[in-house]
Amino acid sequence: MKPDFDPNTDLSFTRTLAAPRRLIWECWTKPEHIPHFFVPLPHKVTAVDIDLRVGGKFDTTFDVEGQVMENRGVYLEIVDGEKLVFTDAYTEGWKPAPDPFMTAILLLADAPNGGTTYTAIARHRNPDSCKTHEDMGFYDGWGTVATQLEAYAKELM
Repeated sequence: MKPDFDPNTDLSFTRTLAAPRRLIWECWTKPEHIPHFFVPLPHKVTAVDIDLRVGGKFDTTFDVEGQVMENRGVYLEIVDGEKLVFTDAYTEGWKPAPDPFMTAILLLADAPNGGTTYTAIARHRNPDSCKTHEDMGFYDGWGTVATQLEAYAKELM
């Protein structure tokens, strides 16, 4: 189910999380869970608005060192319990964003011992924006988010 990977425009990693897939899915799809893992600490998620349907919004607001960052996006594909695809290229109602950055693809599969194989892919419009994201710390940042997600999900078990 992994989409074609283009090393010029895509960044990706896979990790096994010690929490069941249904719980990881719930954390990603229910707004009350997002603030607990979605940005690396000490940054904070201050608002979340999710309409979990293709074309529905996935909007988040962050506090990063006192600076408010609003992220507006839309779901492109949802496969219950297995796959989420969302982008900042559009907002709800298919309104094009003025300066889109990426499309995120999350793939979840059952792993041994009740865990989850978690694959995160960031797909970019061009090699320059991909490189910018990598230089911003994609692997450390998204890796930290995966670690925080795992810890939070384990608290819910």
